[in-house]
Amino acid sequence: MTPPARLHRRCGFTLLELLVVMVIIGLLAGYVGPKFFGQIGKSEVKAAKAQIDALQKSLDQYRLDVGHYPSTEQGLAVLVDRPADEPKWAGPYLSKRLPKDPWGNDYQYRSPGEHGEYDLLSFGKDGRPGGEGEDADLTSW
Repeated sequence: MTPPARLHRRCGFTLLELLVVMVIIGLLAGYVGPKFFGQIGKSEVKAAKAQIDALQKSLDQYRLDVGHYPSTEQGLAVLVDRPADEPKWAGPYLSKRLPKDPWGNDYQYRSPGEHGEYDLLSFGKDGRPGGEGEDADLTSW
């Protein structure tokens, strides 16, 4: 027994139905995609601010133990590795290795700083001073 011809034609989708579904999926992706990727950029900025805050706390603990902030030449490395000329060092002050910013760049550290006892900053996504949005500098001051 063969099924009637009318039932046989209804199995599957027409090309037009498939194209309509593809257009709808494309429109949704075009609307949701930019919003999703915009949130990723915001989360990287928040992560950099949190890392700067954690580094500031580690620098403050270093200062309490040693009596001064590390010099620019010593840099942030003294938060992890004992400097030879600091007998009061009680670190490591970071539980892991020295972090890079969310874009893979080193944090910039200067002591004495132009804006306080030290300046700690990330140059943002572009890795250069200045910028706007995700490329803006993130600072400790």
